[in-house]
Amino acid sequence: MEPKPVQQQNDYVQVRDDLRKLQDDVAKLAASVAEGQRSNIGHLKDEIRKESRAVFERLCESGDAAITRARSASDKAIENVEHKIEERPFLSVVLLFLAGLLVGRMLDR
Repeated sequence: MEPKPVQQQNDYVQVRDDLRKLQDDVAKLAASVAEGQRSNIGHLKDEIRKESRAVFERLCESGDAAITRARSASDKAIENVEHKIEERPFLSVVLLFLAGLLVGRMLDR
């Protein structure tokens, strides 16, 4: 009768050891998966950072081009106004006076 409990005890010890090994393997697998995910996340962060920089640079270039066009248009408008004033100084003064009166009336309301 005695060999049976010893066998059961050996089986119990074997199952316990197998469970510990399985637990260690699962922990290693989880750590490996977590490390892979961290690596993927790091790679994605780098890609997002690169794309963001590229978009920002394109926006800056577009903004610079728009500012340049706006400056050019405003310079041309100023030149046109100056030219019109030089051509007809009296009419320009009268128009500016009337515009000032109109704005003053609108602000009084």
